[in-house]
Order: sequence, then structure tokens, then C-alpha cells
Amino acid sequence: MELDVRGLSCPIPLMRTKKALEADPDQLTVLADSGTAKTNVVNLLKDSGYVVEVAEEPGGYRISARRG
Repeated sequence: MELDVRGLSCPIPLMRTKKALEADPDQLTVLADSGTAKTNVVNLLKDSGYVVEVAEEPGGYRISARRG
């Protein structure tokens, strides 16, 4: 599952990620373009039991999460 929250102001990226987690995906990729969104989303995913990797890309971040 991939979620694109680029261009959205906090707390919307966090809320959309939380909503995506309701489907209980094994893997989730979140595309974000702000450091604040990246930090908040990473913390949420880790708190939800996911192993998280962050890659910096042109124009933002690719946050990849999988069940731990």
C-alpha cells in the first residue's frame, strides 16, 4: 500500500497514515515532503509495531514500513 501525503500540512499526513493503518497492512510506503511529517509518521509507524526505513528522494522522503 502506498500513501502520498506530499504537499499536505501537519497533522494531515499523520491522520492519513493512521487511517491507512486501520486496514492493518503488512507493508506501507508513505511519501512525504516535510521533515515534520517524516518524523511524525516514522514515530507512529514504529509505535504501531512496524520496522521503518527512510530514504531521502528529490523533493522529499520515502518511508517504507513492514510488520516487525
